[in-house]
Amino acid sequence: METTLHSREIRKDNPTLRRILRVIVWILLIALAAFTLIPFFWMISSSLKLDREVFAFPMRWIPETFHWDNYVQIWQKVPLLTYFKNTAFIAIVVTFMQTLTSSFAAYAFAKLNFRGRDTLFLCYIGTIAVPWQAYMLPQFIMMRSMGLYDTLWAMIVLQSFSAFGVFLMRQFYRSIPTELCEAARLDGLSEYGIWARIMLPLSKAAIATLVIFTFVNTWNDYMGPMIYLTRDMNKTVQVGLRRFIQQYSSDYHLIMAASLCSLVPVSVVFLCLQRYFIEGSGLKG
Repeated sequence: METTLHSREIRKDNPTLRRILRVIVWILLIALAAFTLIPFFWMISSSLKLDREVFAFPMRWIPETFHWDNYVQIWQKVPLLTYFKNTAFIAIVVTFMQTLTSSFAAYAFAKLNFRGRDTLFLCYIGTIAVPWQAYMLPQFIMMRSMGLYDTLWAMIVLQSFSAFGVFLMRQFYRSIPTELCEAARLDGLSEYGIWARIMLPLSKAAIATLVIFTFVNTWNDYMGPMIYLTRDMNKTVQVGLRRFIQQYSSDYHLIMAASLCSLVPVSVVFLCLQRYFIEGSGLKG
């Protein structure tokens, strides 16, 4: 027992050993990150090659000639710009609406006392466990009866409310001292004022986390636009990419270029909110 304790003390007090272990950990993490990014690097490399060079063996990571015109052709072969505009409109509006509605509902569930609050919250959160296929048909009939079928507003109405978003924001709001809200009420601030002036400024991490999840899920949604949007002028980028693959299934270099372009908005949003997202990853309930 004494020998084990002694060896632990030596390791704790040995800065050289700690430095070596830290270097080993960093090397392993860098190797794991590089391995994870290999498909992404292959996509970038393939998007700058000719089609016959994509699957050439041995594989050449850096093309002999960079064919930047691949990124010009993809915008000419299909109305990719229209797809991007539609997807950006849906993603931005849905992200705003989900953040607004989720934060409103989360504040009520976290800081307001009313009859049946916890029961209503459990029932609402329980809808997460219901598979989308179970209510897909009633949802479709409802959108068609409202005259929203084959419109971008159908996707916005269906995705403007999120049980997951309410759960996420409520868990964060519960970590904010209730005394702040009570003091604000004594000062005459309304519930809307408390939400806007106290809760929102203190919940940037949770909001950033919700924005990232919502934007990414909406941007990458395929089944929803595939069901509700039929006209080509209303299609989103994921459905447009599928059409592009069907028409140009042998042009892998163009497929890689189009796929890479579809990743840019998601990457930009994540990089802009990365700092807040890391802070929000430690949300406590």
